[in-house]
Amino acid sequence: MISVKQLKRVVVKLGTGVLTHGIGQLDAGRIAAICAQVAELRAKGTEVIIVSSGAVGLGMGRLGLSRKPKEVSKKQACAAVGQSLLMQTWQRGFEPHSLTVAQVLLTREDLRERDRCLSVKAVLNQLVAYGTIPIINENDTVSAAEINAMLKFGDNDTLSAMVASLVEAQHLVILSTAPGLIDMKGTGEIVPVVEKITPAIEAMAGGTTSETATGGMISKISAAKLATKSGCGVYIASGAEDKVLQRIFSGVGPGTFFVPSGLPMEAKKLWLAYFQRPAGTIAVNTRAVPVLRDEGRSLLAIGVTGSKGEFASGDVVSIAGPDGTVFARGKVAFGSDEIPAIAGKSSDQLRPLYPSRKHLEVVHRNDLVLL
Repeated sequence: MISVKQLKRVVVKLGTGVLTHGIGQLDAGRIAAICAQVAELRAKGTEVIIVSSGAVGLGMGRLGLSRKPKEVSKKQACAAVGQSLLMQTWQRGFEPHSLTVAQVLLTREDLRERDRCLSVKAVLNQLVAYGTIPIINENDTVSAAEINAMLKFGDNDTLSAMVASLVEAQHLVILSTAPGLIDMKGTGEIVPVVEKITPAIEAMAGGTTSETATGGMISKISAAKLATKSGCGVYIASGAEDKVLQRIFSGVGPGTFFVPSGLPMEAKKLWLAYFQRPAGTIAVNTRAVPVLRDEGRSLLAIGVTGSKGEFASGDVVSIAGPDGTVFARGKVAFGSDEIPAIAGKSSDQLRPLYPSRKHLEVVHRNDLVLL
């Protein structure tokens, strides 16, 4: 357990249920308490980045809506109204502590393209260096294209995990109405520590029935899986708990702690595995599977049997075995229109077809990550 004095950087994600009591009704007391806790961490040298839900819920309240709209444009309208209210709320909460907030709105596309992803990281690092508290939310107001292209984060739990991985935070704290991971099929008690996220752990999760929330415990475990692979410890706890952040980092906090992986996934491969949406899938034969999975080698054309989807050279694709199970992801060096001509061919057979190429790997091992 890391003490507060040793904490360098943490990401705190707050769900709509923590910030409000009822649709569009801000819980001013709780927000003030969270701000005071964050200010205390800052005073002890810990950098804090907040991922905050609540814009859509606040917009619903201001517009007099009791149910979350199904139409994308109406959800965007709620977000547009609620986002300014959300930022005003956070600034008022930090004002007594002489802290300035900075609004950062992101879409999946901002983290999908490598250069933009690094740009986001640089901006967040600079905001923290200036002593501000970055308040991050998904840019729901302009995300119609992302919704249609399946590029939304889907929930702020996933966004918080991606941010924690990106900024190399030591810990991610997800505060919601859930007290932690509950063993509903066993003891009925909160699971205090999860050493490894297994199918049994995932089976304990459930969704959400809230009108303003998205995801539930399923999305939180998915976020924990992503963040722990980057070496980030994850806490899931109730935001209603008194002094929850200080208690967590003193080692006596409530909720569930997900232990980080011993060897963090290298940054580029983490980006390939989780920040990207694959443009297509390359199918490989039975001989190629152990070569990639167990020997850590590159994918050659001789192991390829075909592909699905349309992709160009440089795109990220999934790699599936003969049974269709995706087990890897990587940056492909050939377009989908070239795959039929190269599939199953040896390097000697490919050289006359591509005389100007120095490298004939379909996916180089440096651009490949196992899932």
